[in-house]
Amino acid sequence: MTELTLSTARGPHGALSHIPGERGLPVVGTTLRILKDPVGYTQRMFDQYGPVYRSRTFGIDQISLLGPEANELVLFDKNKIFSSTYGWSHVLDKLFPRGLMLLDFDYHRHDRRIMQLAFKVGPMRSYVDSLNEGTRAGLRSWAQQAASGDPFEFYPAIKTLTLNLSASPFLGIPWGDDAEQINRAFVDMVQATVAVVRKPLPGTQMRKGVKGRQFMVEWFGREIPKRRGAEGGDMLTLLCNAVDDAGRGFTDQEIIDHMNFLMMAAHDTLTSSMTSMTYFLAQTPEWQQRLAEEASQNLSHGETNEPEISYDALSDMNWTEAAFKEAMRMMPPVPSIPRFAIGDFHFAGHDIPAGTPVAISPYFTHHMPDHWPDPERFDPMRFTDEGGQKTRHKYAWVPFSGGAHMCLGLHFAYMQAKVVFGHFLSQFEVRLPQGYTADFQVWPIPRPRDGLPVQLKMRD
Repeated sequence: MTELTLSTARGPHGALSHIPGERGLPVVGTTLRILKDPVGYTQRMFDQYGPVYRSRTFGIDQISLLGPEANELVLFDKNKIFSSTYGWSHVLDKLFPRGLMLLDFDYHRHDRRIMQLAFKVGPMRSYVDSLNEGTRAGLRSWAQQAASGDPFEFYPAIKTLTLNLSASPFLGIPWGDDAEQINRAFVDMVQATVAVVRKPLPGTQMRKGVKGRQFMVEWFGREIPKRRGAEGGDMLTLLCNAVDDAGRGFTDQEIIDHMNFLMMAAHDTLTSSMTSMTYFLAQTPEWQQRLAEEASQNLSHGETNEPEISYDALSDMNWTEAAFKEAMRMMPPVPSIPRFAIGDFHFAGHDIPAGTPVAISPYFTHHMPDHWPDPERFDPMRFTDEGGQKTRHKYAWVPFSGGAHMCLGLHFAYMQAKVVFGHFLSQFEVRLPQGYTADFQVWPIPRPRDGLPVQLKMRD
């Protein structure tokens, strides 16, 4: 299998001074400006320099490439010159090393093929049962708070729910006393990805992140021996026993790295997307009502006589899917995607040498008026044929990345969103406080700074 060497990643093999842009302040470069306002910074650079510009972030000179054509070049990567391993390593190597997103080419294809076993129809059907059960249980406490009339912070509530929902399909067990520590570990790891100080020095965010990873390594390390040779439909057990065509399975460390990354991707990115979707639905009561009606039409009662969204009903929840897609357009869960060029390439009139860190911006692309008229308006109709879905550039919407690195769990994400919103909107009407506008922290994964206070009202 093809493997890059560290010598490949020493830096640009040619100067980057011919690329327009700026290096910013000594030492920190443009990092602080970007972290303060990533959306505004990118827009200013685009207005001044166009779709290709140079900056210095987290101590690294990099080139940003903007627009759907840039997304296609980097994500489709027909010449295999954009390394995800070295693109993400500076951000994630101490926190989520060797996760599937950080593998390249043959290694990525090999591990992805094995991991796909966990996302086939059989396991997915079993996951939907646990999602229904977990959602019903989680919403009972929401109902109690709605009855009280007190403000309800949606972000921490949905974050707890998504963590609990991942327990059965991912691990095959209910969360126990470790739940709070696991949640804290993932929060610390994700926040550390954008820490200005990149070494785990005492008192730093990176130190907290590294300690969070160590907790998860030890936690998974205790579970793996229990799953070897055992039967089970959860992802951890499936990965512990899956083998490739040559009969080779994953090592303990490979399972730990893959599960740690999968849990983060399923937990934090879904939390982000479902929070932004709730915010936009609260702003648009007509869309909230349409989804509530669709939810009621697709809820049935299973063997336990409890309400559920069946696996077969998921394909009928088209408006819920369109709204989820539109929420991810407006607030993509991964706003920026880094890569590392291991070969020379040309884009938008610029020759860029091998050894250059590059980044594309789903967030910027998703708000380009040329591809998304009136881009700040929430309109799920965009994801219908009438709304231009068929004629739009294929890489104008990339919340799940694209090409060989298209998110392995995207169908699980759709399934969880439909189950959660099916139950949620059939039970509750969600409103925003008078005059309220949410303030989202965009990097590293979008979240409302104040927890998104909403008002929940039980439906009749």
